[in-house]
Amino acid sequence: MRKKVLIVGLGLIGGSLAKAIRAAHDVDITGYDTNQESLIEAKSLGIIDHYTAVISDSAKAADFILLAAPVNSILEHIELLSKIDLKPGVIITDVGSTKRQIVNKAANVFQGRCTFIGGHPMAGSHKSGVSASQPNLFENAYYFIVPDTIDKTKEADQLQTLLKGTHAKFITVTPDKHDDIVGIISHFPHLIASGLVHHLKEHPEQEFNLRNLAAGGFRDITRIASADPVMWQDIISNNSDIMLKLFHSWEEEMGRIKTMLMSNDRDQIKTFFSDAKAYRDGFPQKEKGAIPAYYDLYADIPDQPLAISDITRLIGEADLNLTNINIIELRENIFGVLRLSFPTLQQREQAMAVLSNNNYKTYLND
Repeated sequence: MRKKVLIVGLGLIGGSLAKAIRAAHDVDITGYDTNQESLIEAKSLGIIDHYTAVISDSAKAADFILLAAPVNSILEHIELLSKIDLKPGVIITDVGSTKRQIVNKAANVFQGRCTFIGGHPMAGSHKSGVSASQPNLFENAYYFIVPDTIDKTKEADQLQTLLKGTHAKFITVTPDKHDDIVGIISHFPHLIASGLVHHLKEHPEQEFNLRNLAAGGFRDITRIASADPVMWQDIISNNSDIMLKLFHSWEEEMGRIKTMLMSNDRDQIKTFFSDAKAYRDGFPQKEKGAIPAYYDLYADIPDQPLAISDITRLIGEADLNLTNINIIELRENIFGVLRLSFPTLQQREQAMAVLSNNNYKTYLND
């Protein structure tokens, strides 16, 4: 008999999970979303078999329930599911970016009546919505499996089997360890990026438009500040204690830098930058991390009509997905005047070969 899967939330993540599960299993998938258009679109695309306007109807029959929603919505759905007579043996999981509050909530309200195992796939995209979903979104990405106790190995294995079509790298951690890790590598950097943007905004220069001048390297290091404010409101507020601890260590680091600048020790300043460069250059190039990566290719183009359209034509004919394109007027340590962004490293390499074969000069700035 086909297993029944209920996916609550059919955006990019929920839709991509549905596609990955279907690629590996013959299952019956039902979708729920507050956006009726997303449900209709998912059904028409064959991403789900059915959709429902009432979670309780499908939850009662489900073997697996995946909560693919923002953190606060996940908490609300857990409360709702706790009031439903669920199927014995059902496994419930989520994709929330924080885990302590979610896993604790589930343990308190379910009280052993069903199995809840927290989850967090470390993958995303610049696009959103079910139409942007893709089964390989999680391929080679780290996927946290977060049970509330260590005695759920059997159920965790069942969940990983369901999710094997993601081709993700599963890591089992405690809720505390998860929130520590993502706080350091994802949540705190988002705060810093947004803080840098506010810092720029609060330092206007009458003679110059700093927003235009900041379109080079500043644009890249603050890119994540353009993320969804509502989503990040949920994430940061649910991990605020760890953010405060990280602020303490950050302030200590800034204090060391301030002392270094006050002494104007040139050797110390050089060591500061060289140590950072060495550590940064050691990052793996092909790993999917906590923050969605962009793979940029820079190209020189002649100042003549149809030059840009010729490049986009070549990329389109090669069946490559160009996710963004920018004309760069002000450049900071960057060669090339056209920035082309691709969703994967492989597609960028293919685009580089295509353009080079057509006599376009290309550059990387990794």
